[in-house]
Parts: sequence; C-alpha cells; structure tokens
Amino acid sequence: MKLFRQLSTPRLLILIAAIVVAAAAASIGSLAALGSNGQTPPAKPLDQALEDALTAPTPDGVTARVRFTNNLFPSGALAGMTGAASSALTSGGSGRLWWSPSVGGRIELQSDAGDAQIVWDKSRLTVWDSSSNTVYELPLPASTATGTGARDQPPTLADVDAFLERLAKDADVNGPSPDSIAGEPAYRVSVSPAHSAGLIGSLGLAWDAVHGVPLEIAVHAEGQSSPALELTVTDISFGPVSASDLAVAPPASAKVIDLGGRSNPAETGGKKVTGLAGVRAAVPFALVAPDRLVGLPRQTVQLLDGKDKGALVLYGHGLGGIALVEHAAGSSGGDQTSSLPKVALGTATGHELATQLGTVLLFDRGGVSFALAGSMPPAAAEAAARSLP
Repeated sequence: MKLFRQLSTPRLLILIAAIVVAAAAASIGSLAALGSNGQTPPAKPLDQALEDALTAPTPDGVTARVRFTNNLFPSGALAGMTGAASSALTSGGSGRLWWSPSVGGRIELQSDAGDAQIVWDKSRLTVWDSSSNTVYELPLPASTATGTGARDQPPTLADVDAFLERLAKDADVNGPSPDSIAGEPAYRVSVSPAHSAGLIGSLGLAWDAVHGVPLEIAVHAEGQSSPALELTVTDISFGPVSASDLAVAPPASAKVIDLGGRSNPAETGGKKVTGLAGVRAAVPFALVAPDRLVGLPRQTVQLLDGKDKGALVLYGHGLGGIALVEHAAGSSGGDQTSSLPKVALGTATGHELATQLGTVLLFDRGGVSFALAGSMPPAAAEAAARSLP
C-alpha cells in the first residue's frame, strides 16, 4: 500500500481496476467451454449444479470475447484526470480473452486511449496499460498461479454439500437460476454476506451449465442494482490456443512497477515479523496501533519489510474491517496523490479516494505517512482516521 503514494492518481485508479479485472479474467479463463445451443438448462439443486460444473472436463483452450463494466468510481470522479478517465480499466471496455490450461491466459481490453493487456502464467501476473505506458507486475502464489483446471480428485456431492454448509454460516446464496449467456445454457447464483461486509452487497456468478466455465462475474455495492464491477463473456469457443495469443511485449519505454515488493530477509533473519512489540521495534518511526479503532479490535500487526520498512495493522474481521498501513513520512519520495479530493482530518489534511465499494485515505501526521482503507463510506473512513491517537 506504499504504492498509493508512489503512483500518480490516474495510475493509482488504473491499478485498482486492473487487479480486480485480472482476478475475474483468471477465473473466467480457468475452466472449460463448449458449443452453443442458446437454450436454458433444466432446473437443478445448487449442490448438483456445482458438482456438475466442478467435475466438467478441461478443454484444450478457450477463446472468448468479453465486456468489462466499471462503475466503481462515482460519476465525474475521474473528470480532468488524463489517462485514468480514458483507460479501459477505469471506464470499462470490450475485448478478447485467451486461456491455455498448461500456460495461463491473457485478456485484452480496448479503448480510445489504447489497449489494456492482462497476462498471467504459473508465476506472475502482468498488467500493461498503454494509456499510461505502465506495466504492473505481481508474483503469484504457486498454488493459485494459473488456475489450470487440473483436479487430482474431483469433488463428490458430499464435498459440495459440506462446502455449502460452511458457506451458509457467512453468506446467503440465491439460485441457481437457469439462464442463457453468450448463447450458452447457464446457471446464475447470487451470494450476499450474512454479516457485516461494509459496502459490498453481493457477488454474482454465472457459469456454463454443461462444462462449468464461468461466463459472468459481478460485484454489487450495497443497495445498488447495477454492478460496480462486471466481467461478462459475450461469445466463446474452445480449442488449442497459440502461444502468440498468450504473449504481449510492452515497449521498452514502459515504466515497470513491481507490486511484489523487494524484501530483505537478511535484516529479519529470514523470519516474518509480527506482533505489536516486534514490529514497533523494527520500524524507524513511532508506530500508531491502538487496541481498538472506531470500536473494531486490533487483529494483527505485521512488518512490511522492504527498502522502507512499514507496518500493516488490521482491525475487525473480514470485509467489514479496516487496514492501516504506516511508513515514515517522506519515505515514498513525495506525495503524488494531490489530484484526489482533500479532506480535513483533525490536525492533518488528507487525500481521499472514494468508490462504491470502499474508501482509501492518505495523510501524514507526526512524522508518519498513513494509508487507511476499508469497505466503508467516506464519512466512516474519515472518522476512523480522526480517532487515531
């Protein structure tokens, strides 16, 4: 989250959208596809529909056309921000998707400002936004890098029932509803948090009724009928995908931003530093980590180990929690978020990024740079920031 202060505002907004659409694209490209018949499937119990999807055969590859909708930022919020306002990642767009079970995938979105390319393989996610000529690179965990669709042991109906029983403790699931998407017989479900999830209202998912491929992923804000973010397949086919379709080469002039960070294990003996006392001793500033923040108990404190040591403090649980990131003031080389709206936070003046799904506040106080983020409206985030000692 130190990157919030290293990036210009347009790049910051583009990055937020890029990570979300990349996750959705990887999910859509990770399973099977089939020929179209344009019919709706028969009604089925949820557990049976899920078992059928999860045990479907993996294809040789997927080629699809997709549409990305982004209503995350309020109307007019990006006005005057050259790059962000015209990028397909922040304004939405249509494009194509390719996926290979043995290699990974690629999604391309087009806009008047230029294409956005999202590529993933077994070890890395790369996002190239041509409107700002910036490349973002993120290392992926080995267990979730490609979503190859390989299944050592297909789940049984009992496995699915056990999963749904656990899910019911935290979420309400509606569906499946038979439908037809991109000419494919499909099922739709809507998953809503059963407990506090901040501004997040529901997650919508639709998948192919025969071979299990996700055809649509949407996130709705609380009380909103239109999705904040949505990635939809509009046309799909399957078969081998050429290596050239999965590769993209940004120009040598592109700025490269590594989102993985540059840790220095030697300075901490190769161990992750956690806990209030250990992190406080490791950072070169006065750590601010009260026991509670606007009523939410402190859960974890973790050292962010890199060129400039920082701290991540988490409050509350799940989607209704608050993340507080701290670094020494000035360690980021200057605040480049000045085009975001200003907000008074007691003795400090901050910059605020408000979206349908949450708020980020950036401010300096007492020699410390703070980034406070949560799925909450601006007023609640500002109250949390003002309550910090």
